Amino acid sequence: MSSPVASYFALSAEGPAALKSLRQSVPPKVSALQSLFAVPTATELQAWWELCRLQNGMGCLAWSIAMVYHAQANLTGLEALTRTFVYFFLCIGIKCLIMTIDDILDYDIDANVERTKKRALPRGAISIERAWLFFAMQVVVGVAVAYKVLSSDALAISMTVWPLYVLYPTCKRWMSFAPVPLGLMFNIGVFMGWADLTKDGRVAFDALMPIYIGALLWTITYETVYQHQDKVDDVKIGMKSLAIFCGKYTIPVCTATTVGFGALMSYGGWVNEHGFIYYTAVAVATTILSKNLMVTDIDEPKQCMQFFLLTPTVGNIVLGGLVADAVAHRVAEGIPLLL
Repeated sequence: MSSPVASYFALSAEGPAALKSLRQSVPPKVSALQSLFAVPTATELQAWWELCRLQNGMGCLAWSIAMVYHAQANLTGLEALTRTFVYFFLCIGIKCLIMTIDDILDYDIDANVERTKKRALPRGAISIERAWLFFAMQVVVGVAVAYKVLSSDALAISMTVWPLYVLYPTCKRWMSFAPVPLGLMFNIGVFMGWADLTKDGRVAFDALMPIYIGALLWTITYETVYQHQDKVDDVKIGMKSLAIFCGKYTIPVCTATTVGFGALMSYGGWVNEHGFIYYTAVAVATTILSKNLMVTDIDEPKQCMQFFLLTPTVGNIVLGGLVADAVAHRVAEGIPLLL
């Protein structure tokens, strides 16, 4: 019996037709595996980029790092800056993972919505199998990095929302309140930063819980307005959303959540003994949200997107207020800023 190598060279001598016959004799399952694990094409690499939403990254909130830096004088600025650097890339990775699984589980919906039908999966830039493989790669890398860089407490806190990464993309099929699980998982870092850096082993839940709930209300605000872009298509294909649920009462409802955001952010800052600079930042952020909400026509998709794009600005204003307030506090108390 001849070896496979000998057979291959024998067929090569017989010409291209014989080689084609050999390829066709490869079992379908083997061929499918070869396709699944093949080197990605340029089109697929572009699809990976789009699945991760790297073209419109929104960054990461580092609110609790600034809060613990304000509260604990023995925490150095260098430690806080180092963890902020780590968290920046970790949050980008988490966002990429969430966006990828969202597109995978929503690809059939996206194909029927005008705004999303040109995304990578609906337009066929990557197969659903290859998208799942890409997601699996992100999970393996993400879990390994999380175990490596996070403290045990921060890791345990983050794990409480891991199931929501998969649950959230399915929500619009069976409930109207998808922004709630989105806010719960997106804002969990409010606790993780403090847990990672605390010097006394204590996480200040009394101060952080109002911040967390306030951030949740903020998420409900911008996500509900964002959903109005797709409400016509969503109704046609039987999807649910908070935008459809609230309907013409969206602006009053979102005004209430905006007020709740400002109030809870202020209360959390008061518990953590922040000062005037922080409260000013919260007031500015809340005013920007309220002012733009009042002039947004929820029946105009472009205006809804413009409101949504205010999200990084609002988050950065709050973060800037926390950092500036912490620095001013340390200067006033004679506490070193960096070392």
